[in-house]
Amino acid sequence: MRARKRFGQNFLTDRHSIDRIISAINPRKTDHIIEVGPGHGALTSALIESGCDLTVIEIDRDLAAELRMFHPRLRIVEADVLKVDFDEITAGTPHRIVGNLPYNISTPLLFKLFGHAALISDMYFMLQLEVVERMVATPSAKDYGRLSVMTQYHSTPQLLFTVPPAAFSPRPKVTSAIVRLASANTVPPALDTTILESLVTAAFSQRRKTIRNALKTWLSEAELTSLQLDPSLRPENLSLADFVACANLATTRGRNA
Repeated sequence: MRARKRFGQNFLTDRHSIDRIISAINPRKTDHIIEVGPGHGALTSALIESGCDLTVIEIDRDLAAELRMFHPRLRIVEADVLKVDFDEITAGTPHRIVGNLPYNISTPLLFKLFGHAALISDMYFMLQLEVVERMVATPSAKDYGRLSVMTQYHSTPQLLFTVPPAAFSPRPKVTSAIVRLASANTVPPALDTTILESLVTAAFSQRRKTIRNALKTWLSEAELTSLQLDPSLRPENLSLADFVACANLATTRGRNA
């Protein structure tokens, strides 16, 4: 079956890479797992063999039919994962999420899943290496940005290992990487995560400006100083804790206005 460009399909075929990914996930019989984009079932078969409770989400109807042929008892949700109701699929039971994600849906899917953190134990995704590097980047690094801050607010990301283009058919033009997203340990939490996300988005949409200017619609220079932040810093110089502090001050001021 040919890969469909509109779905961003690159099928994992390398046995060594498959084994490494399954070893990293370490599926158990007691696990409830959702696999996103199973394709030809490279990971699916090993997940089934583990005895876990498995649900797969596949948008390609031909691939879904192929999976039904080889795994007639497999629970398949034939749908666009960005439109799937995860509350309904999980039925209130914590799940582990795994998958090989096309570049065009990776960021929106991550943010969708962050909104269901209470229903997710951990996540293992194959993504473009450059995306994973942005997810794990630290303040002042060139890759540090909105994705870094929000990923690290909602989870603890870890780049496990890279996967070369030769491991796929057809071969992508970029190197991929496996990232593990474990539960977050953010202290203190944001009072309003919507405000946090909006403030971070605003900051990095003007990343070359100082925070005095990039955040001027959110906080005054005096308020930044009250948080012990130098107004001449740029957004990439602020830590996750700094962004949470800014968002919480903006939230509190709004509530007291």
